Amino acid sequence: MHIVIVGAGAIGGWMGARLARAGVDVSILARGATLSAIRERGLLLTEGGETISSEIRASADPSELKAADLVVISVKGPALLSASNAISALLSEKTAVLSAMNGIPWWFGRGLAGPIADKQLASVDPAGQLSATIAVDRVIGSVVHASCGVSEPGHVVHRNGNGLILGEPGGGVSDRLAATADAFRAAGFEIKASELIQQDIWYKLWGNQTINPISALTGATGDLILDDRLVADYALRIMAEAAAVGEAIGCHISETGEDRNAVTRKLGAFRTSMLQDVEAGRPLEIDALLSAPREIAARVGIATPNMDALHGLTRLFASVRGLSGTAVV
Repeated sequence: MHIVIVGAGAIGGWMGARLARAGVDVSILARGATLSAIRERGLLLTEGGETISSEIRASADPSELKAADLVVISVKGPALLSASNAISALLSEKTAVLSAMNGIPWWFGRGLAGPIADKQLASVDPAGQLSATIAVDRVIGSVVHASCGVSEPGHVVHRNGNGLILGEPGGGVSDRLAATADAFRAAGFEIKASELIQQDIWYKLWGNQTINPISALTGATGDLILDDRLVADYALRIMAEAAAVGEAIGCHISETGEDRNAVTRKLGAFRTSMLQDVEAGRPLEIDALLSAPREIAARVGIATPNMDALHGLTRLFASVRGLSGTAVV
């Protein structure tokens, strides 16, 4: 299996280095300082107190990389549209695409019943470009449960978590899903096959669509957000709205918000990905985390006043600081 990673940031770099170390044929589509660093000294991964360099084929030009059996998309949401043409150049007739991104993806409605079944989401695919360029039939959905960061271009630090949930948008276990699971399992990932990958995506969103934007607005780490009773209660009200929307689209959540936040508290004083984006001056993943859930809520007729307020505040924050809009890849 030849795997191409699009986006050699924290998660993409972690996956690429792990896969290469396991002997998988891996290439990386990267640019700028990250591309230069990988070419000069390999892709560095620090985990378990050890730093290992993996020699990986890397290029900014997809035509320099051979056609992939699997393309892993691990760019930030605002960068996906600009990356879509490069991704299309990597696709052969049989290439599968694994989306390893935060929030609600462009293909989310596939396989779900009700008002959003197979519907395009304007919030994450406004002109239908993604659906046209990366056909849903190619997609394997995923949810990553891990914390990684980038200490410098081309150097990823894995902090904790090792889980990767995989699933076909329409359900079932296909040959390509089994082959993908085998490749990642051999690289040391803890793999779970999902009967309904949208439910796993919604569950992760339920936990991070509050703490991510709140951390961006305040600069606070996760522990401080949960320690402030007023802020924590506000987050719980948003989680209750999201749980109701999930119920309406077949993505049931059995836990309480308090249960989920107790798990988050175990992570301690962590800096969310959105806070790291603020600090690095990168566009924020507002649409996948807030715009799309609100669009889905509107389609199923559920009011989300608390989610609406957080969306508005985060959108205004990003606009004032020049952190909204589309990133260029």
